[in-house]
Amino acid sequence: MATEFARAVRRFRERLTPAEVGLIAGGRRRSPGLRREELGRLAGISVDYVNRLEQGRATAPSPQVVEALCRALRLDAAERERLFGLAGLQAPGRGTVPGHLTPGVQRLLDRLSGTPVAVYDAAWNLISANDLWTALSGGLLERNVARQHFLGVAPSVYESAADVAAFEAALAADLRAAQARYPADAELRDLVDDLCAGSAVFAALWESAVTGTHTASRKTIDHPAVGRMELDCDVLTVPGSDIRIVAYTAAQGSEAASRLALLDVLGAQIVRA
Repeated sequence: MATEFARAVRRFRERLTPAEVGLIAGGRRRSPGLRREELGRLAGISVDYVNRLEQGRATAPSPQVVEALCRALRLDAAERERLFGLAGLQAPGRGTVPGHLTPGVQRLLDRLSGTPVAVYDAAWNLISANDLWTALSGGLLERNVARQHFLGVAPSVYESAADVAAFEAALAADLRAAQARYPADAELRDLVDDLCAGSAVFAALWESAVTGTHTASRKTIDHPAVGRMELDCDVLTVPGSDIRIVAYTAAQGSEAASRLALLDVLGAQIVRA
């Protein structure tokens, strides 16, 4: 089974072109498709681990690694199910928060160049982020937005007290709705327990069964490389999947737009640093 998994990963990798995943081909390629280091970058795992997976030397990949590979390889639902099976795992199903990006949504994200974009699941766990989003965050990506906001160190983002209160209410409402839809998700239950225990603000919102929805907001981000930028933040939900796309944009011709464009150029260097 491990050998079959290795062959499947290699086959899926070789059928993808760099252009299909938003990468520049660059230079001659000895084999078709993506390079292993490109797959590792897209999946957020090391090239050494990709090598071991494809050589059958890593025989027990975690569900998180398999899910990351499915997203990076642009697998459809049937292919995703197959890859999980070859890894000896069951693909997350009903009752748990879905985290699968369809190829169509992934292609949409690939085309949003020049726009910082991140994708989250119904529990506000990070699924994917493009390079500009990573650069905007200084390379420090929060694993879970609610945990970061209520329990972590506040990032260099400034917004009005009313916007903060609305955002907190929307987060709590999202998690309550997600728990109702995915009652079998133990990770989500643990998250809510941690938030209630560690944040009096969240505990009060949870106890009151607050309702709230995400609306467009204006945020000021203090970036160490390009300075302060006033950006519009929008949250879009993909129908039928509970996937949330978060995007930052700046008014055309504004100073913030110029600084965001500069960050797009500097992005790769900032992330590597």
